[in-house]
Amino acid sequence: MNAAAAESPAGDEIVVLVVMGVTGTGKSTVAGLLAGELGWDLEEGDDLHPAANVAKMHAGTPLTDDDRWPWLDRIAAWISVHTASGTPGIITCSSLKRSYRDRIRGPGVVFVHLSADRDAIFARLSARMNHFMPPALLDSQLATLEPLEPDERGVVVTLGGRPRDEARRALEALGLGAPKLI
Repeated sequence: MNAAAAESPAGDEIVVLVVMGVTGTGKSTVAGLLAGELGWDLEEGDDLHPAANVAKMHAGTPLTDDDRWPWLDRIAAWISVHTASGTPGIITCSSLKRSYRDRIRGPGVVFVHLSADRDAIFARLSARMNHFMPPALLDSQLATLEPLEPDERGVVVTLGGRPRDEARRALEALGLGAPKLI
């Protein structure tokens, strides 16, 4: 086992965490805290979107499955490099549907679903500055969201408190040991 990787409660090595959820749940912030705490590679999944996707979202147009497949393939490629080499990493990806998660899932991949009610997420979105995803797309994302199913490897972290609290709860739920800095 890679010294930086960790064992999950089931005994399977965790190599990549996918921090998932609808827009405004704090995926980037929590992923950054987790990566800092664990010393793992970090990739912002939004940076892997083709320019056409970013333009659509900026205009308030929801993405279609056809828009998402090339992006998910880029996410899957990043994950594959990390799992094949045993290099631990964390990537953000909304992963709204089971079919999207199936596209990027593999051995060593665990999902961390950041979840909250619509009003709490909308409040966060409304306070966010300089992001291409407008609050108007929240409802379409919530309508698309298919929560993790019991047979999917992952944990749900309910939002509340500071992002450090959410990252700490994720670490605890994953069995990745007591956080040192968070």
